[in-house]
Amino acid sequence: MKVLMFGWEFPPIYSGGLGTACYGLTKGLEHHNVAVTFVMPKGPENITSKHVKLLVAENYFKNTKIRIKKIDSILMPYLTIESYEKNLYLEKQSPSKNLYGRNIFEEIYRFSERAKIVAQTEEFDIIHAHDWMTFRAGINAKKISNKPLVVHVHATSFDRSGGTNINQYVYDIERKGMHEADKVIAVSNYTKTIIVRHYGVSPDKVEVVHNAVDFSEEQTYRIEKTDKIVLFLGRITLQKGPDYFIEAAKKVLERDPNVKFVVVGSGDMEPKMIEKTAELGISKNILFAGFLTGEDVSRAYQMADIYVMPSVSEPFGITPLEAMKSGTPVIISKQSGVSEVVDHCLKVDFWDTDDIASKILALLYYETLHKTLKEHGQIEVKKFNWDIPAGKCLKIYNDLLKK
Repeated sequence: MKVLMFGWEFPPIYSGGLGTACYGLTKGLEHHNVAVTFVMPKGPENITSKHVKLLVAENYFKNTKIRIKKIDSILMPYLTIESYEKNLYLEKQSPSKNLYGRNIFEEIYRFSERAKIVAQTEEFDIIHAHDWMTFRAGINAKKISNKPLVVHVHATSFDRSGGTNINQYVYDIERKGMHEADKVIAVSNYTKTIIVRHYGVSPDKVEVVHNAVDFSEEQTYRIEKTDKIVLFLGRITLQKGPDYFIEAAKKVLERDPNVKFVVVGSGDMEPKMIEKTAELGISKNILFAGFLTGEDVSRAYQMADIYVMPSVSEPFGITPLEAMKSGTPVIISKQSGVSEVVDHCLKVDFWDTDDIASKILALLYYETLHKTLKEHGQIEVKKFNWDIPAGKCLKIYNDLLKK
């Protein structure tokens, strides 16, 4: 089985959960003897991967006579378009770290045009496109090759915007991709409900394949600390609920002023959250650590006594699984896909900051509760192996090829 897969990012070129999910899924597919050609828009010329044939669309054409308009920009696929436009200052602050182009829609169009040539030159049985940024590329590859198309929905406009101020252009791309596809994969039943209700897709066309976590690079770090630490790790955007985390922190500190809160990540709401901590008078207890990758992320999980994910709308949420793998008890939003499949955790409504604060205090004060969630969480998370979702994807591929 050969799969032509389109993705927006792939480690080591990635900015969040989408890259992590693509990496884990393709690794699982390799274990099922599926050969994946993974195409991403931009990256270094010498980038390679051990378990996929990794192609960078921008570099793919350097030795051909085909020329497509060059665009310079940074793409932030999970931000709202409004947030994206407001955050071009990031480009000025760190121009050497830019991955993508200034105009996200032109970059997507350029990627989709290059997909036509890739589809003509590569050998494959099926097409798999991850999230709205690659749906046009998948559609073009399908038209060129006549091969089945699977689109994988990791997040929708309704998740990224919190259900308000939906960008019509993005929504239209999402909807077209889902209707043009032969099968739609949703990362949770929560996401499937949104797809059926808001995009008019038949329930029979949507298959739920939950995400997993990678166990191949487990490492334990010796971390010495005296403070109790509560961790938020994710994009600092409306979708992830950082403002509810800060509000809950204020309520915890009213009971115990010695607790420390660490915010790991970056995003359009970061300046606002820093200002909010100052307004609430809790700045000395809140550390904004910025965007972390690799070993630094693992250290953050292992350093924390509690991990909190107060997402407003979370299609799945891999980070709680990563925290559980590290032996860190988690508090997760009921408005998340991962809450469907995880039992050994504490669940909250994202808006109920009193409940979030109470559960944080309970885990800090009651040693038996903390120990139980730590031990049973580590056991439970072992069932979330990427070979399982990869096997479900393979079944979807085979069923489509039989038609």
